[in-house]
Amino acid sequence: MSTLQNHQEIFTKNIASLINYTYAQGYTLTLGEAYRTAEQAEIYAKEGKGIVHSLHIQRLAVDFNLFKDGVYMMSKESYEPLGAYWKTLHPNNRWGGDFVHLVDSNHFEMQNI
Repeated sequence: MSTLQNHQEIFTKNIASLINYTYAQGYTLTLGEAYRTAEQAEIYAKEGKGIVHSLHIQRLAVDFNLFKDGVYMMSKESYEPLGAYWKTLHPNNRWGGDFVHLVDSNHFEMQNI
């Protein structure tokens, strides 16, 4: 039986792989938001910056800040190689750069199905 904890453990291992992959590509990372309270998710949703049922609440999503040679990379294109790699690690992994309504390129999540 799959539990939230099982999903969180798989997600954490996948994040470790993504971090290692990113550094191997010559980039560096810092953490953005990894956990979000339900109250904060509601505030973000009202501001149009997120959704009420964010996977950050379940600790199944993380946002990264990407750097190359000390320069903060913000474009979707900068994150595309990471997003492509992320999706190969588990069938439930989704990359925010693929989102249609609210593109969130620095967002990596695992759906809890």
